[in-house]
Order: sequence, then structure tokens, then C-alpha cells
Amino acid sequence: MEIDFSNSTKEEIDNFHKIVSNNVKNYRLEKGFSQEKLALDIGIKSIAFYSNCENNKYDKHFNLEHLYKISKSLNVPLEDLIK
Repeated sequence: MEIDFSNSTKEEIDNFHKIVSNNVKNYRLEKGFSQEKLALDIGIKSIAFYSNCENNKYDKHFNLEHLYKISKSLNVPLEDLIK
């Protein structure tokens, strides 16, 4: 039997990823950026990868570096992306 040492459930983590992705998408749309423009601004050359992160597909998620660069590109506080 495997022991789970985590303090968070998979559902909690999935929900957190959805919140972050929705925040990124909402700010991106508010600023009038396409997925392609934002992806290229933050150094992601694969628009499909960016889209998968923003839409929570195939277990792809933004990492801390992505979020930092997104906050700079969209000119929004980093903490607003993870609220």
C-alpha cells in the first residue's frame, strides 16, 4: 500500500490549475492579446503547448517562470494570476 504524504488532494490541485489558467485567459483577453502573441512574448514557440496550458488539456500547466513572464507581458501583478 502506497502512503500519501501530500497535504492536498488531486482535486484541490486540479482546481488551482483551473483558477490560474482562467485568470491568465481573462487577463489576456482583457488586454486584447491572442494566445499566439502572449506565447511568443513569454518565449513559448509552440502555440499548441500554450493553448493546452491555458485550457488545462493533456495535463499541461503554466510553471512559475511562465507565470512571471505572463504577469510582465500583461502588466498585471503576479499574485493576481494565482488568486
